[in-house]
Amino acid sequence: MLRYLGRWSILAALVAALCGTASAAFLFALDWAGVTRDAHPAIIWLLPLAGFAVGWIYLQFGQSVEAGNNLLIDEIHDPRQTVPLRMAPLVAIATVVSHLFGASVGREGTAVQMGGALADQASHRLRLYPEDRRTLLMAGIAGGFASVFGTPLAGAIFAMEVLAIGKLRVRVLFPCLLAAVLADRIGQAWGVRHTHYPLHELAPTTAHAVLAVLVAGALFGLIGMVFARSTHALGRVVKRRIAYAPLRPFLGGIVVAVAVWALDAYRYIGLGIPAIVDAFVQPAGWDFLGKMAFTVMSLGTGFKGGEVTPLFFIGATFGNVLAPLLDLPFPMLAGLGFVAVFAGAANTPIAGTIMAMEMFGPAIGPFAALACLASYLFSGHAGIYAAQRVGDGKYRWLPAGVKARFQKRRAP
Repeated sequence: MLRYLGRWSILAALVAALCGTASAAFLFALDWAGVTRDAHPAIIWLLPLAGFAVGWIYLQFGQSVEAGNNLLIDEIHDPRQTVPLRMAPLVAIATVVSHLFGASVGREGTAVQMGGALADQASHRLRLYPEDRRTLLMAGIAGGFASVFGTPLAGAIFAMEVLAIGKLRVRVLFPCLLAAVLADRIGQAWGVRHTHYPLHELAPTTAHAVLAVLVAGALFGLIGMVFARSTHALGRVVKRRIAYAPLRPFLGGIVVAVAVWALDAYRYIGLGIPAIVDAFVQPAGWDFLGKMAFTVMSLGTGFKGGEVTPLFFIGATFGNVLAPLLDLPFPMLAGLGFVAVFAGAANTPIAGTIMAMEMFGPAIGPFAALACLASYLFSGHAGIYAAQRVGDGKYRWLPAGVKARFQKRRAP
């Protein structure tokens, strides 16, 4: 046991140093991109050219890593070859460019891909066995997720939960948790500061509140399902109709830029952190529909980034809208939507629950668990990660090990 703890402490610390440092550099670049874009709104008209450049770079140099998070999940399930190191700089540069010129994408996917690629390079250099390589890859995912959001416990559970629906690899908890905690601390040591969301009001635990949260959770799950299916569907249509890959984000960039100009929809591009914060303190209107449309168009046509921060935006603003209908405080519903839409779309209810407690305090835990579980059940089996496998069916039996997106009919 001492040998195991010592060995994985060293390996997890190495991965954490790589993930925390890479995420810090990426977040600083992302902040610069956001400030520059806000200072020069007309830069949105260059989004089509930026999309073409991103598509061309991936066509020339990144076809082996274009699958992104799905490549990491596939390599953990079926190890074949080391994840190319080029994944880290390519996705970081492409995401910063996407944000700079006004695409609606997130940041989690980039941090996870950087963490996974760097961890796998370390496993290759150290000549680890396949099972140890899987563990180190999961530690890289945990470190990337934790350092970009400042949620180490959720990061560790996310890395264990995202691989297969209904299954946790508890055996790797120690390296994943240690890598997540250290990566977050290393990011903070580099000067990273995470956004604070002001959730100051919770409803008492009454029968009405519990029932209302379950109803809200079901609606959050349906919204997450619509987002995931719409993004995948648009991606399939675009790939089928447009053979030359760089033209996909070029045309998507034209649509986004024209829509932003015509609708004065600048609040829906980039991360949208100010709009998320506003959802906790004032009525948000129907912003969740705008953010969903712009994110589906951006990701579906090939811009690089993540899905999670847009899901936070969609969930917080949708929860804000539901609050008066369910007679609950809108800061509370904004916080629950923030984590529950993500939990449903990613099929990670435990990570979503823990994230709520890390970000909003432990008092929200019981409500978050109910909302995330209901969202998980109502979001279907196919989520934002196409490579995700079935570990155990949500509400019916499914054959284990098959990719969840292929489960459309009841198994015999």
